[in-house]
Amino acid sequence: MKKGVCAIKICLSRLIKVILQDFIDMIEYLNGELTELTPAYAVVETQGVGYGLNISLNTYSIIQSKKKVKLLVFESIREDAYTLYGFATKQEREMFLLLITVSGVGANTARMILSELTSEELSNVIYSGNETALKMVKGIGLKTAQRIIVDLKDKITAMGLGEFDSTKIGPKEDPINKEVRDEAIGALTMLGFSPAPSAKAVDAILIENPDLPVEQVVKFALKRIK
Repeated sequence: MKKGVCAIKICLSRLIKVILQDFIDMIEYLNGELTELTPAYAVVETQGVGYGLNISLNTYSIIQSKKKVKLLVFESIREDAYTLYGFATKQEREMFLLLITVSGVGANTARMILSELTSEELSNVIYSGNETALKMVKGIGLKTAQRIIVDLKDKITAMGLGEFDSTKIGPKEDPINKEVRDEAIGALTMLGFSPAPSAKAVDAILIENPDLPVEQVVKFALKRIK
């Protein structure tokens, strides 16, 4: 009896997954009112429905002063989760889609990489074989950095994404006048870090640089929480 119930649950789960996949494949972008925003998460309301999307710090920097936004979408669906990822630019989504084709790089890791580096900077890093820059991202070790470079260098060249100034690989400075401690800690928590070490890192950074904007605080914290 238990085996029969389990089999039914598995079949239903697979059926739901197929139905949802057919539905979400239709979502190319969301265009609407930005009703909620943190450095890691955005809610876009369109036709009376609010869609929650995980975003990178770079997308946050682009949309943080806007009331209406258009975000390109990637849908991640598993048997236990349905997650939307939003991107302010076509280039960022293209880089995200390339990253998740690399073995060992999931959607959250790809988002973290694109929070640390812009699409152009990441293209430069891969094109120039800069393993050190990739290893600065939380969760990226030497082998993963090498795999990203080997797997994607030819692809970004073919797509015309690697023809940039190779010296532009550092973090992008965006003048933001907000530096909210709780917002930075909340963003780090949403990225998968525990609150205690996140708070410790954020506090230390704000003591040293009290005027830093939220996304820069989070970027520096990502380097400290190892």
